[in-house]
Amino acid sequence: MLLWDIDGTLTLSGGAGLRALQTGLQRAFGVVRSLDDIDYAGRTDRAIIGQIFAKLALPDHAANQARLLDAYLAELPAALQHPGGCILPGILDVLTALAGRADCAQALLTGNVERGARIKLGHHGLSHFFPFGAFADDSPQRNELGPVAVRRAREQLGVDYAPERIFVIGDTPHDIACGKVIGAQTIAVATGNYSLDELRAHAPAALFPDLRDTAAFLRTLGLAD
Repeated sequence: MLLWDIDGTLTLSGGAGLRALQTGLQRAFGVVRSLDDIDYAGRTDRAIIGQIFAKLALPDHAANQARLLDAYLAELPAALQHPGGCILPGILDVLTALAGRADCAQALLTGNVERGARIKLGHHGLSHFFPFGAFADDSPQRNELGPVAVRRAREQLGVDYAPERIFVIGDTPHDIACGKVIGAQTIAVATGNYSLDELRAHAPAALFPDLRDTAAFLRTLGLAD
C-alpha cells in the first residue's frame, strides 16, 4: 500500500494555500496580517491554524478553528487558479501505472483536512486515484495519522498490510518520521522545500530527486514494470 502526501509531493499549489489562509483570515476575523513566518512544511492544517492563532493572540478553540477552516476552504478554489500550480514531474505516469495493478493500493496520508485535499486534488484531476486516506481531521499531529490510514485500509479493502509492505511517500522530514512511526518503508522526494541532502539526513528507505523515472520507482516498491 502506498500512502501519499500531497503538497510538494504530488502537486505544487503556487502558494494557493497561503493565499487562501490569508484571505480566509480576513473573511472570518477581519484580520489582515502576513502569515509568511508560519511553519507550513509537513504540518497539518490544524497545527498551522494553531500557529496562526498563537501569532495573532486569537482564542484557539473548536469554534474558531472551524470558522477559519471554513473560510479557508471557501477561498481555496479561487486561490488554486494561480498559474504556478502544477502536478509534479512523473506523478501522473506513476499514479496511472499503479492504478492498473491489483497488487497495489493507493491512499492519502496528508496534513490537509479531507475537504482541502479533495479540492486540491480535484483541481488537478487526481482525486480519483485515492479512495481513502488519513487527514488533519483525524489528528493535528502528523505522527498520529499513519495508524489511522492503516485502519482505514483494513476497513475499506479488508487487507491488513504488514508494515514492510506500506510505503509512505513525502517531501519533508515530517513525512519520513510519520512513516517510521508505523514501521513503514519511507520514500522521500526532493520536490518540495527540502533538498536531497536535507532529506537524506533523516534516513529514508529510498530517496528521489523527483518521480520522472517510473521504472525506478516501481523497482523500489518491489513491483515489476
